Amino acid sequence: MMNEKGLSVNDAIKKLEYYCSYQDRCYKEVISKLKSLGMFQTAIDHILNHLAENNFLNEERFAKSFARGKHKFKYWGKRRIEQELKFRDISAYNIKIALKEIETDYLNNFYALADKKWTSINESSIEKKKRKWVDFLLRKGYESNLIFDFLKDLENESF
Repeated sequence: MMNEKGLSVNDAIKKLEYYCSYQDRCYKEVISKLKSLGMFQTAIDHILNHLAENNFLNEERFAKSFARGKHKFKYWGKRRIEQELKFRDISAYNIKIALKEIETDYLNNFYALADKKWTSINESSIEKKKRKWVDFLLRKGYESNLIFDFLKDLENESF
């Protein structure tokens, strides 16, 4: 069976096995890739089943590795990671498991990032400096209570 671009289902399976083997993928990414290859819906369903049965596609594994990677390398907070996983149609159960993956380093990474950003902002007005700092950490996805508690500690030390 060939698709509209002349690619057989077996060729698509091989292509997608490679696509999923060099980096964890979510279902949404794989479906998008299959559609870009011009696959029909019945072929997409068949290929997704094959990839899941042969452990090329695993939503829980994807969610865990996504959370670890974004937190470790981009210093994203829980809120941003959760938002991005929801955007990728990951289940609430798997999001919860993924967020547990980062708990051990979470506070240490937050304090290191917050401290580094605070010292790097060159602003004459302390209010502008606070606003820039808070906005940065909120964009990174950290919880507001963490941010404002740390800000109180900074104010107690500095002033």
